[in-house]
Amino acid sequence: MGTHRRPKPPGRARLTTLGIAAGTVSLLPTQSQAAPNPSVDEVRKQVEKLYEEAEAPTEEYNSIRGKEKKLRKEADLARDRLARKQQEINELRALTGPLAAEQYRSGGLDPSVQLFLSGDPDDYLDKAQTLDRAGDRQAQALRELQRTQRELAQERASVAKKLESLQETRDKAGEKKDEVQGKLAKARKLLNSLTAEQRATMEAAQDREDAATGSSDKAASYNGPASGRAKAALDFAYAQLGKPYEWGSTGPDSFDCSGLTGAAWRAADVSLPRTVQQQYDAGRKVARADLQPGDIIYWYNSTQHNGMYVGNGKAIHAPRTGKNVEITDLDSMPFYAASRP
Repeated sequence: MGTHRRPKPPGRARLTTLGIAAGTVSLLPTQSQAAPNPSVDEVRKQVEKLYEEAEAPTEEYNSIRGKEKKLRKEADLARDRLARKQQEINELRALTGPLAAEQYRSGGLDPSVQLFLSGDPDDYLDKAQTLDRAGDRQAQALRELQRTQRELAQERASVAKKLESLQETRDKAGEKKDEVQGKLAKARKLLNSLTAEQRATMEAAQDREDAATGSSDKAASYNGPASGRAKAALDFAYAQLGKPYEWGSTGPDSFDCSGLTGAAWRAADVSLPRTVQQQYDAGRKVARADLQPGDIIYWYNSTQHNGMYVGNGKAIHAPRTGKNVEITDLDSMPFYAASRP
């Protein structure tokens, strides 16, 4: 994960939620003499670091959830195939059952021998032909039963393997979820340690940062030159201005960065993969000099953070926990690449 982003404190709209309790909780272990609480600037830097550290596991979580969805679908299909094979087995057993019953009733005597001993040559020849045909059908049914039983065993093994993979994937998703939530919980604890006056100081610093980077989450409508699907995507993105960032979210009430870009282009009838890396891999790369409104911007690297170019050196994105969907300068973070869906 990149660590070059200039620290930005939580937005005012989200700060109240994240820092509900004012309190004076000590942030350091209790020792013989209580250490002084960190300054507002120190809290701000620590919170920003935690938010930054939460970005990479958030994208990993999104990727794992996508894999989980795919595996769940595959497991359901495998279970359907297993059920169909079991039904075939049941039908074949019903077909071959009478043969076994007849062999039992005849004491195991070969049916052709029984016919020969009947003493009627004409009846023997007539029934022998019928028996041959019946024998062929029964033999074929038995071979079919054997083949289907092998396929049934294979399907059972396939289902077991897919279910095992699905459980492993769910476990990994749970670990990433715990990692993200742990970092956010530490950030909330830090914010809750601030007094009302300190929070006001942090909000003022946020306002200055936003002004310096040209960032704004105020409601606005797109009025640039884009047309067609790009305009539809940007119209959707602009309608989300002011909605909170939430890790792992794809809307409609909150978004993470790739959740916003994916939802915007989905509104334009263009399907994008879920994560930043997947969207980077799927898009046609364009040079910065060739940027057009609607292109997807990647900051830092191909895995960490993205948004959409809106024109005039601006981009719209879902920044991070504690902030809302906003318009910002393209250079508010280190530009890495761009792609066109």
